[in-house]
Order: sequence, then C-alpha cells, then structure tokens
Amino acid sequence: MSGLRVSSFFLGNSSGVNFSIVLNPVDEKTGKLHLANCSGSKRVGDWNLNVTRVRDTSEVTVSLTRNLQLCLPNATDCCTTPLCVVETLQVLACRDALVLAHLLVQAEIYANSSFTGNVSENATIIPNQAFKPLGSCPCDLTAGACDVRCCCDLECTPDLKQLFNESCFTGVFGGDVNPPFDQLCSSHSMEYTPDWFPFLCVQSSLNNTPFLGYFYHGSISTPRVPSFKIPLQTSPGRLFTGYRQGDPIMTEENEYFAIPQQSMAGQCVGNAPVAYLQNFDVKCLTNLASYKEGLPHDVRINSGTGDFIKQNVIYRTITNMDKFKTESENLHSAEVWCQNVTFAEHYTFIWKDKSIEQVNVTVFLGSLCDGEILTQRFTVKFLSLESTTPVEPFGNPGYQVGKLVRAANMNASDTFGSLNIWQPAGRGLCTSATYTPVLFGLDSFSGCLLEVDINEDCSILRGNVTEKLDSLIRATHIGKRVNSSYSDLNDWVEIIRLDPFNSDTNVSTGNLKGICSDIPANLNIRIIFATVGAVQGIPRQEILAVQISFSTVVWQFQCGLICENSTSFLPITSSVQFIKVPAQPPIPLTRFQMNYTEFDCNRNDVCWPQLLYPLTRFYSGEPYSQCLAKGLSLAFLVLLSAILSNPWFSTLW
Repeated sequence: MSGLRVSSFFLGNSSGVNFSIVLNPVDEKTGKLHLANCSGSKRVGDWNLNVTRVRDTSEVTVSLTRNLQLCLPNATDCCTTPLCVVETLQVLACRDALVLAHLLVQAEIYANSSFTGNVSENATIIPNQAFKPLGSCPCDLTAGACDVRCCCDLECTPDLKQLFNESCFTGVFGGDVNPPFDQLCSSHSMEYTPDWFPFLCVQSSLNNTPFLGYFYHGSISTPRVPSFKIPLQTSPGRLFTGYRQGDPIMTEENEYFAIPQQSMAGQCVGNAPVAYLQNFDVKCLTNLASYKEGLPHDVRINSGTGDFIKQNVIYRTITNMDKFKTESENLHSAEVWCQNVTFAEHYTFIWKDKSIEQVNVTVFLGSLCDGEILTQRFTVKFLSLESTTPVEPFGNPGYQVGKLVRAANMNASDTFGSLNIWQPAGRGLCTSATYTPVLFGLDSFSGCLLEVDINEDCSILRGNVTEKLDSLIRATHIGKRVNSSYSDLNDWVEIIRLDPFNSDTNVSTGNLKGICSDIPANLNIRIIFATVGAVQGIPRQEILAVQISFSTVVWQFQCGLICENSTSFLPITSSVQFIKVPAQPPIPLTRFQMNYTEFDCNRNDVCWPQLLYPLTRFYSGEPYSQCLAKGLSLAFLVLLSAILSNPWFSTLW
C-alpha cells in the first residue's frame, strides 16, 4: 500500500475480539518475532489503530499521525532525513488472551517534498506564440542553475560558458528560434540554387519567420464527453436506410438499445448494444448491493426504416429460485432486506430484410435478499418473419461470430454432441462449475479449482484431471457449417486429439510427498477456419480442422507457515483459440522471387513496380481512368515544355 494508512480485513465473528498494535515486534539480534502480547492498545507511538465492524467483517486500519515535513532551522516535530519513518508494526486480534490472527506491516515513509519557500505573486506572461517565440531558450531546462551546453541560459556565467563554449546546442533548441529559412532571398543554406530562385524567393525580416506558430494550434476547444449516441441520417424521405448484420439497434432517442452482455474478459457489461441478427445467451452474477435496472421496457425501438415500434412485454414470476441463486449467507430472516428484481429477460426480434417488425419480451421477476448471489440470464433471439424458428441471416450457411459451434458424436447412437469450456460459479471449485458452449470466433480462457489431498496418488490424480477435461468434449466431429447434416459425414471434420504424455512415475524424483509431475492441467482447443465465400455481402466462414491437446504441469502441495491443511487446490484450465487461414493455399514463390528481392516491395525499401505509383493499380485514391487521364495530361505538358525550351525551337522564330 502507498500512503499514510493501510487497511486489511478480519473475516469472521468479531464479537469479543480485541484488536491491538505492537511497535517493533521483531528482535534485532535474532530476527524473530517476540511472543504475542494481547494486552496492547490501539495507539502506540505515532500510530493509531481503527476498527470498523460490518456484520461478520471487520476493517482494520493503521494510520500515521506525525508530521512529515522536512526540518527547517530551529524546528521541531519534523523529519531530519528524507527517509522519515522506518518501522515494523504488528496488529493482533485476540479473544480471551488467545491470538486469533496477526498481521505484520513494514512502513517506509519519506518526508514531503513539496515546496515550502516564498512564492512570487508575479504571474508569468506567456506571449502569443503566433507572433513571438514562446521560449527564447528551449534548452534552459533547470530553474536557478546553469544547463551544460546551453549557451543562451542566463544562469550560466561567462566562466562556466568557457567550459562548453565550443559545444553549444545549435538550432532552435540552442536558442536560435528564428533561423533563416530556405525561401529567404539572403539565405544560402541550399547547396544548389536554381536559376529561377531570385524571382520566387521571399524578401522578409526574421520577425515574420515561418517558424513562428510552428507549434501553434489556434483556439483551444473545451473537451466534451462523448455521448452514447450516434448520428442518424435526417434528410427528408430517408430517415434510416435499414440495419445490416452487426449494426447496433437504435432507440427513439437515437441511443443504443443495450442489454447486459459478456465482454472479452468474461465480465458482464450493462450498456452493451444489441447487434442486428446476432443471437446471444449470457449469464451475469450480481447481488442486491450491485444490482442495477436496465433500460425501461417502454423504450421504443427504431425499426430500421424510420418508424418506431413498442416492445410487447410479458411479466412472469419465478417459482423455483434455486437454479438462479447460487450462494446464500443463510442470514436470519428478520435481519434480511429483500427486493423484487429481474431474474431473466428473453428478447425475441421478428425481422424482415433490413428492418425489425416486432419485439417480444418475457421478463421473469423474483425476490432477491441481501447476502444472496443471483445468476441473471439475458437472451436475444432473431426470428425471420417468414419462419417461426431461428434461421441463419439471409440464408448464410457459414458460421458467424457468436454462433454455437456444432459438435457430433459419431460413435454413439445419438449423434448429438457438445464442445464446452468451464463456467466457474461460487468459490470457483470444479465441483460447482458448470459448462458453457464454445462460440465461433470468440477466443476464451476459463478454469476451475480441483481439491487435491497431500497424500494424493499421482496416477489417480492424472486420471481425475483427464476425466474432468474429457467431460468438456463430448464429440468426435465438428460441423464445417451451421447447417451440417448428421447423415453426411463430409459435412464434418474429425477432432484431432493429442493425448498427454503417459507418465508411469507415481511421484517425482526423490519420492517427495505432495509433488506430482506431468499433470495434464490445461486443455487447448484450436479451431482452424477460413472464409470460403460470401452470401449477399456477408462472409461465409467454414471450419477446416479442430485440434485438442493437453499441457502438463508439475503440481506441488501449497502450505502456509505450517502444513496444517490436508487439501490444496490445483487449477485446471480450458482455452479456445480460433485461427484464420486462407481458403486456398498461397501461390508458392518461384526460385527467382526467392533469390532476387530487388522487385519485391515487401522485402525491399525501393519498390520499382510502384515507380509511377498514381498510374499503377496499387493506387486506390481515385478511379484508375481519372489517374490515367491526369497522367497523360501531365506527360503532354512535360513534353511541350521540353520542346519549347529546346534551342532549335527558338531558331524557328
């Protein structure tokens, strides 16, 4: 912690617990702690101890009360050295002379370095840098001292300047803030001066140098906080051109229609916009203290054609709350405050072409009490107006980002399969963790904690971990497309499985208890896909291959100060990575291209194929026909000037 106070928490029932603070509890000779004495007080030396109790949690705060100013002449109650405080503290929590917990605090606090001298009331006049240089000596960086090699520094005496007089900074940084510029008629900075230079040069004083205002940005605009809105087209007769897949859905107030969704970090974001034609099903953990209501259901939604439609809302009451409430502190009913909150919201958007025809919402309400953890669920589903079942947008059979990856078990009578990753809940243990399906295009990483005994057999531990990870993959094949048929094996790709190294050793070298090697604790799922085409401008993406591998770790039983606990935790993880490859293999390089890189623009600074860049196909700033016409006009003017400047042309007149 950084500051004059440090806080920690004491978890558990604190009734009858006495908190005290001890100064310098370490023996300077042996380096060991003195025997804990529960008869201390909450104030010792310059330190205070403050305890704030909230139910079964106590916040313990240790703060410093002394002055941290550096000592001035004939001053007391101050710091004599910059490192003002170096002390060790021990905070004790005792009940009936029995130490329940202790905390060591090492304090290293420096004196305040703020300026304490006399401050001049004269305000510095900053010149207008559009007409006068802002700093006449930019290399003068230290106030009240001479900067070496800065000859324009007024603090440098003539004796000091003699030390570096021949090595002064040059240019603008060295104080030459108005150097002669190349366009000045009296300037001779250019090695080659063309014949027409006297006719086009600038005759001006250095007070009007172009270096003035070089860092001048004009008027200063006040920063504005960007609003959560986007501008819409407001031209008459065309208020909105319709939605495309992935566009955010807008409301009547030109704001995003937001529903809580999961971010890439796995956390729930309350103001995430709903994207057109992208279904999702998310679960968010919350409690009564952090619960927030979403957008009201009376908000009208932009249909995509400039009209606004009202949500059709149906409210229902949750009867079985066990599957929503994952944890409870079992507080007494008389002490618990409850509130009616939203448990789940299911949105169904009826769409046609580029517009939304109808929005149906089903809201499930229930009672949430203080101390309970609620798993909220939010679903969005887009249904075509011509069909009562969800269909892929515009009939695209390829995968879209966020779609469920289809899996099949071809070795079973029921070919339906699943490909999942962990979704921890509660304390993050594997016994309480659930599964969440793998979604296309979303790289994921999750895991859970497996309880392991100190006397665990290594072979049994490897088997248990492998069994836990195998439960995530109940499939032998993955569908190439979202409409892959179970009856056609060509629509599926077989999962390539790389089993972990099978170690026959029960313990590590030395027969140490509590150490096991080659534990397959990490499951790696790699999915290779490619864009094989497009349907109505929407990319068609297919899965080409799937590989599953395991990464092994060395597990070691973790102890505190003493190994009193008989169990430890082994984190096991699962990760999903989507790798995009070209649909067709790239054309191999010829031997000439590999050996001679002179004409390779990617490996050579000089790119000869782009010599006449505006006239080549590489230039995309203007249509090729316009570039060609301008290039021919320029070539004609160059040819005409060459003819007119030729000596034999003057003999014709």
